[in-house]
Amino acid sequence: MVTPKYFRAKIREALHLGETPQRTAVAFAIGVFIAFTPTYGLHCASAIFLAWAFRLNFPALLVGTLINNPWTVVPILGATMWTGFFLLRMPEVPDVSWEQLSLVTLYESVLPFILPFTLGALTLSVLGALLAYPLGLFLITRYRKQHTNLLAQKM
Repeated sequence: MVTPKYFRAKIREALHLGETPQRTAVAFAIGVFIAFTPTYGLHCASAIFLAWAFRLNFPALLVGTLINNPWTVVPILGATMWTGFFLLRMPEVPDVSWEQLSLVTLYESVLPFILPFTLGALTLSVLGALLAYPLGLFLITRYRKQHTNLLAQKM
């Protein structure tokens, strides 16, 4: 289970690896991108694969991916759908009929939501990653500078 203590430990671990701040910030931004993608159920697998394939900072990638968690999933899904409907200029949300529930009616009920959901998720993924990189770079650089200053003062 992801607790605040676990989350802080992963952040500290990501900040102390021997990588440049830029590379760590890129890994964090890619994690944020993954967090907003419409591939629910594959976020952790995507993070593991990308960390392995591109030799990225796994803790930083994981922290970015964990932005989408049980506490934030509802607001993220709402923002995703709102963004998709806004970009497609869909003024009304399609009606969902639950009367005769079967795979065919479920498919027909969900079909109008697929394009807005996908477009909204990919838009928020790109925007999230573009915001996460400079924010992550700033915080990592600042943290490392403070950490270096503390070590210098102790000597």
